[in-house]
Amino acid sequence: MTETSSDQTSALVLFSGGQDSATCLAWALERYARVETVGFDYGQRHAVEMAARLRVRDGMAIALPAFADRLGPDHVVDLTGFGAIGETALTTDRAIEIGARGLPTTFVPGRNLVFLSVAAALADRRGLDVLVGGMCETDFSGYPDCRRDTIDAMSRALTLGLDKPVPIETPLMALTKAQTWALADRIGGAALVDLIVEESHTCYRGDRAHRHAWGYGCGECPACDLRAAGWAEWTAER
Repeated sequence: MTETSSDQTSALVLFSGGQDSATCLAWALERYARVETVGFDYGQRHAVEMAARLRVRDGMAIALPAFADRLGPDHVVDLTGFGAIGETALTTDRAIEIGARGLPTTFVPGRNLVFLSVAAALADRRGLDVLVGGMCETDFSGYPDCRRDTIDAMSRALTLGLDKPVPIETPLMALTKAQTWALADRIGGAALVDLIVEESHTCYRGDRAHRHAWGYGCGECPACDLRAAGWAEWTAER
């Protein structure tokens, strides 16, 4: 994570509506005077993700009333053409498993690289100083575009390509899922934790029928496993 400069007063949060991006949005609202969000429709199989982002955004004003006036517009970018290229378990009906390359079938090739490029272009037009993303390599799920080296390389490439600094803040990069729950609790207490539990969506299968202590999901996919394990560890340490 790059050091936040005193002249960086605004941020664009890559916001999917999941636990990680919800925590990042709260983190950004705590730090920046002006915060906007961007979501990407890349042909996800489950529309619940796009619906969750709106519920989480709306709930932030209640969970974090001191920062409510900092939250600016939301933007949604249509990347369905890109999503169709990958033919992954997130965009087509196929099993969630480890593929021939040793990567999970939920890996969308180049997804974060495309997201960051589009977000940087939007931030440039909106006059926003910093990009904020929920990439994390501690709870590594087999996604090479979540690694620290990848994000640093993208920041350098975007800085060269736009001929201006493009810092990319990744507040969760070195955190476990338990520490991510703890960060949300520190920023917004029970109100923010409850919002993330009730309204954010992480499950790869789009399951909103089964409610667990840590939120909604199938309880079996890798995303649910990580979220559940982090919750169990965090609540055990409280």
